[in-house]
Amino acid sequence: MRIFYEPEGAAFGDCMPMYWDGQYYLFHQRDPALDAPLSVPLGWALVTTKDFVRFEDQGEVISGEGDAAPDRYIFAGSVYRGPDGAFEANYTGFNDLREGTGQPTQVLMRASSDDLTHWTKEGAFKLPPQPGYDSGDWRDPFVFWDEERSQWTLILGTRSDVPKIHRTGRTVWFSSPDAKDWTFEGDLYAPGLYTGHEMPDEFHIGETWYLLTTEYSDKSKTVYVRSDSAVGPWHRPPDDAFDGRAYYAARTASDGERRFLFGWVANKQGNRDANTSWWGGTLVVHEVVTRENGTLGVVPPTELTEAVMAGAHTLAPERIEAGNGRVSCVVADASSTSYGFEADVTIAPGTRQFTLQFAGDPELDDWYGYTIDLTQNRLTFDRQPNWPWNRYDNKGLERPLPNVSAGGLIHLQLIVDEGVAVLYLEDIALSARINEPAGSALGFDVEDGDIEVTNARLSNVVGRI
Repeated sequence: MRIFYEPEGAAFGDCMPMYWDGQYYLFHQRDPALDAPLSVPLGWALVTTKDFVRFEDQGEVISGEGDAAPDRYIFAGSVYRGPDGAFEANYTGFNDLREGTGQPTQVLMRASSDDLTHWTKEGAFKLPPQPGYDSGDWRDPFVFWDEERSQWTLILGTRSDVPKIHRTGRTVWFSSPDAKDWTFEGDLYAPGLYTGHEMPDEFHIGETWYLLTTEYSDKSKTVYVRSDSAVGPWHRPPDDAFDGRAYYAARTASDGERRFLFGWVANKQGNRDANTSWWGGTLVVHEVVTRENGTLGVVPPTELTEAVMAGAHTLAPERIEAGNGRVSCVVADASSTSYGFEADVTIAPGTRQFTLQFAGDPELDDWYGYTIDLTQNRLTFDRQPNWPWNRYDNKGLERPLPNVSAGGLIHLQLIVDEGVAVLYLEDIALSARINEPAGSALGFDVEDGDIEVTNARLSNVVGRI
């Protein structure tokens, strides 16, 4: 079985997670058109899980209505339990055939359910695009109860009604006493940074509120801001992301004690490393953690780590001394297509950088690699060597490392599952798609310095989870 969830014969799209009665309900778009994403109408499918290891497929639960309907496609929204106890799904109805007809292509719609699996459509919301906003970008409603103001809040992603080259992306909000009659309150967050906002999410941990959005004109990833209030003002932390460009459209859900981030690692066009990322891919779940300064990081869910690393065997310690130059060392052969690896790495003072290399061939010196650059304090992913250029499109596959330095010790964990790789370095994650592995070797590469690898373990997952 796979480590990360991916529907059979389809790509996993935008996730609308909800926790209820001991398990997570992961509503999502499921796209069978792997060679031409979003080319056929999509509904909402549902998969449930209690541990992020085993998933129960419930199939499609909300379907589109045909070429003449406003919800030819069922685009993203959110699911919540309303004040009357029924479950509500607010979603974006999309009909691309309305382009140029004067009718809105995106309409907010509603469905209700008693059990989260059987849904009855209730029709369109009376929440059309407001004057001055783009009627073709008015989507992904997210509803939550604001205890601070004792009211329901609905937020959605949109932009101004101007040419899309202008960076007018914004999150707007509505308020309601009963989650039925809504009052438009205007812009919630309009930073002038992106051409559009998608998949907004809002929650609080303690006294701090966090607002998430996914943007597609800068780094194409999920970012967040924080505030002391549910309505702002909002402040961006120096590192405002959870992962890199390959991890998209992430939303969160909580069981009341822990919070998890549900996003997808994008497929690549034609399953080729050199090609760009496409819409849809494989579900990857991160657990959200709060740092002492109130910013957010992510780690692998404990349940997933325990399942992946069960039965792991210990590897011998390695000291890799490069001095002034580059030295590589193979530490294991990961012959499985799905495996977990973890290790502690002690970095000698003055070291320039080192790379965790995997899925490689040491004879050809051909690898995928996560590089920890200690001169620029950043983590990057690339094909090594990336020659002939450009055989891997790694735009946006990087993360800042403000707390990693030469002379310190770090813990890293790598999870590889067929075409997906995720590295966790302390509480920073970087996901990537790997389609053309050169081999199965795993090791380290050091430039201008020394490292010592200890407590290393490798676990073969195939046939076990």
